[in-house]
Amino acid sequence: MPYYEPRLSLELENFSSMEKYFKLCEILGMKNLIVELNKSPKNLEPDLIDKIRMLTKLNLNFRFNLKPVNMNQFKKDLKIYNNFPFILSIETPVKDIQIQAAKDSRIDVLSYSNPDIMKTISPGVISLIKQSGSFIEFSVAPIMVNNRTYQSKNFRLLYRFIQLIMKIKPNYIISGNFGNPYDLRHPRNLSSICHTLLGMPLRKAKEGFSKNVELLLNQVKIRSEKNHFQSGVRLIRGE
Repeated sequence: MPYYEPRLSLELENFSSMEKYFKLCEILGMKNLIVELNKSPKNLEPDLIDKIRMLTKLNLNFRFNLKPVNMNQFKKDLKIYNNFPFILSIETPVKDIQIQAAKDSRIDVLSYSNPDIMKTISPGVISLIKQSGSFIEFSVAPIMVNNRTYQSKNFRLLYRFIQLIMKIKPNYIISGNFGNPYDLRHPRNLSSICHTLLGMPLRKAKEGFSKNVELLLNQVKIRSEKNHFQSGVRLIRGE
């Protein structure tokens, strides 16, 4: 099963920077990346995806990550983002939005990569994610910071978070989510960190970077093609 880095945030305006990231990923032996598009769909150039793909031979997929601060913004943003064949994730500390997002079939991932947002997780939301078949995400980056105080706090927080995930058993993915290119690690190494330092069974840790990511991508593909039966044939709803 191939490994993925499920969240790589890049400067979309800076092609030389993106190319640098991709070359480092190739040197590390990585082959599959999910690039976060940090632009509104309204501001995406029509050929941007093709231009990004041309920078590397790596297998690239894409995602949007929304950070709504209130319910009105959440509902408004969904109307803009839900017509694209990319992963759509939500990252917010607002519990009402988390609950709504966990029940909304248009949302693929609820992300708890940020430690401040991770603190807001509840068993109820995790159960809703499990019921809806969507995915929960956490990242290794918080325990790789240089500040020892923050590192220790984030370690304890992430350990408790993972224990809760393992108990309730929703769909989940794990990302590196590193902002600095020189912090990048192969997902195989990150799965070992999750096992040795955070108490995850090694098989479960590996699945968070591999099998589960492929399940997520397949789910997104099915959702985006739900009205397509075969090439050239699409269901058109009547009035």
